[in-house]
Amino acid sequence: MSKTNLARKSESMEPQQQSGSVIPFIKASDNIPETTIKAIILGIILAVVLAGSNAYLGLKMGQTISASIPAAVISMAVLRLFRRSTILENNIVQTIASAGEVIAASTIFTIPALLVLQYWQTLDYTQITLIAIIGGILGVLFSVPLRRALIVEGGFKFPEGVATAEVLKAGASEDSDDTSSGAGLLIGGAVGASIMKFLQSGFQLMSESVAGWVKVGGTVVGFSSGLSLAMIGAGFIVGLKVAINLLVGTVLAWLVIAPLYALLGGPEAFGLAADATAVDFAMAIKGAKIRYIGVGTMVFGGLYAIVSLMKPIKEAVSSSFAAIKMARQGISQKPIRTEYDIPMTWVIGGILLLSVPITMLFNHVLAGADLPISNFAYGATLAFLTIASLVIGFICASIGGYMAGIVGSSANPLSGITIGAILLVSFALIAILGNEVTFGVASKEVLSLAAVVIFIGGVVAAAASLSCDNLQDLKSGQLVGATPWKQQLTLIIGVVAGAAVVAPILQLLFDAYGMAGVFPREGMDPSKALAAPQATLMASVAQGIFEQKLDWALVMIGVGIGVVVMLIDRLILAPRNAEFRLSVLAVALGIYLPMDVTLPLIIGGIVSFMARRSLNKKVATEAPEQQEKAFTMAERKGLLFSAGMIAGDALIGIILAIPFAAYQSTSVFALVGEEFAQTATILGTIAFAGFAYVLFNLGAKKHTA
Repeated sequence: MSKTNLARKSESMEPQQQSGSVIPFIKASDNIPETTIKAIILGIILAVVLAGSNAYLGLKMGQTISASIPAAVISMAVLRLFRRSTILENNIVQTIASAGEVIAASTIFTIPALLVLQYWQTLDYTQITLIAIIGGILGVLFSVPLRRALIVEGGFKFPEGVATAEVLKAGASEDSDDTSSGAGLLIGGAVGASIMKFLQSGFQLMSESVAGWVKVGGTVVGFSSGLSLAMIGAGFIVGLKVAINLLVGTVLAWLVIAPLYALLGGPEAFGLAADATAVDFAMAIKGAKIRYIGVGTMVFGGLYAIVSLMKPIKEAVSSSFAAIKMARQGISQKPIRTEYDIPMTWVIGGILLLSVPITMLFNHVLAGADLPISNFAYGATLAFLTIASLVIGFICASIGGYMAGIVGSSANPLSGITIGAILLVSFALIAILGNEVTFGVASKEVLSLAAVVIFIGGVVAAAASLSCDNLQDLKSGQLVGATPWKQQLTLIIGVVAGAAVVAPILQLLFDAYGMAGVFPREGMDPSKALAAPQATLMASVAQGIFEQKLDWALVMIGVGIGVVVMLIDRLILAPRNAEFRLSVLAVALGIYLPMDVTLPLIIGGIVSFMARRSLNKKVATEAPEQQEKAFTMAERKGLLFSAGMIAGDALIGIILAIPFAAYQSTSVFALVGEEFAQTATILGTIAFAGFAYVLFNLGAKKHTA
């Protein structure tokens, strides 16, 4: 899930701490308004809006954007309209709002897999909402003992939490004009992107992509780039480090793998006519070969992340149980306000209580499968699924929290961790039921078991994502002097708010655009479909394992690529302390995602780098403190404008989905026909380049305070 590069600069601003001691912005003895009605209402509204925009964004491009800093800026602008507002109220707003984004991310990365599997023909509101709420609340509860293990005792950086705290502290210290200017950038980006999105998807006066593919010497080469402002904004936020990894994956997929397979087979080998167009040839290679190679690289990346974190996972889990043991011994002294978590007895009770609806959910799915198994095997399977969802969920929450503490949420391999969980549960189910269920064939029983694995993936993804997000928020709270238990409880409010809207938004988007090559009706435009890359990947893995039809040769090629990437990073880049490191999961994403998604992300990262380099030249002769301030202000302004573009693009996509679904056409508002396509491409490219220049200018300009 992508967050802000502002964290890089903010790390140096964090107070030095030993064993968790930190000087908060607000003292523990101060009792100022925190969980007020206006803060909770504003947080819920932002949670709903950001859940919708991130659902669209994640389905379209496989990336979501952090809600914390944009929500904090909006909160500061809105709450200033009231006579009194506090930094702790703004912190509560961003805490609640961030939950909506995270719930959307965890849901859209897993649940659409049930459409891909054809297990669902339409989305089930009740089951989606239940999975999101259960997984989200579990994530909050899991993060309670992890807070002490990772934030208080561990003293991890949690860079995005620090960045959010710096924005909150700056807003509390600066005048209203500066805060209003931040909100103005957010709104300006949103309005500009909204207009362009409507001209693209609505009136169709601007193209949404530009491409050029040709056949050369028996092979196929070319490019395809989206012209989405959401994607270039996301690229600007995640920066050059992520962009380089995506570029490596993209080059491997389209300049190495695709041309090689084209030379070896030709169009006929992929079910096409000999005179098939270059673009059809390229897309056929992607569907038949590149997709599964990307699966292999992604799976290896997820497993590598888990293995490499075994020691810190063990330490985090040990610290968590140590905290529980201390609580059982009964410490009579009440902790100070800024160290007061939800009591561990409530945490344990809540987890046990949530095991009931989890069991009911899995029982509903298994009962509908009519598995030819004994009552004992049925009960054992149901018990295993319930326990696995809790145990694996906690382990994955620990992994996510640990990674968030070190590198933030930007590089957090939660999708890879979820895939690892799906693999583990799938093989365990085969071991449990192998003597009673016939695997290796497409059947109702096998399909239902694949669906069960996706349900567990949904719970695990939500738990890990919310744990990661909550720990970032709790780090922000620690630095500004918030009350942990209030943040933890209000985050549950955000979970429920986001979960309540994500299912109907998913259904609306599915009806309007289709997802992952699955369409609700015939005659829909495949080019408008939402890719849902992570969900497609998880469906491929689960179905491939149970039906034993996964192309393991291609998967192993992907694993081999992952091994090579890992070795280059560990043996060459790491010893040299290279500024740019390789991430197996990020490279895998570059292989797996469509090029029209990765290229604008890469462009955004390059724009961010060029802007930073330009600013560096302008402030090279100034004092280090002034340089730091210049970089922080420029990154913040670029971040806010990018976040606005992302929100505007995504929200118009959702709004347009309503008439598109109602009229069953994406050309309801079209003002031109196909003859305008070339002109539309030129206009779209010019507008895209214009916004890229605005982003560069914001990041390269030395802003005055």
